[in-house]
Amino acid sequence: MGDRSPKSVQKQASQKQSRANDSNSKKQQLITSQQATKAKAAAGKKK
Repeated sequence: MGDRSPKSVQKQASQKQSRANDSNSKKQQLITSQQATKAKAAAGKKK
């Protein structure tokens, strides 16, 4: 069975939070790059 000490539980929780933050960060970077691409395309059409 797994280690259920408070230190182990805290470590697992922080790792899980870190993975979630990393995933959200990647999603945000993708959205930002897509918005930048759309903005460039729109600016190109206006000229």
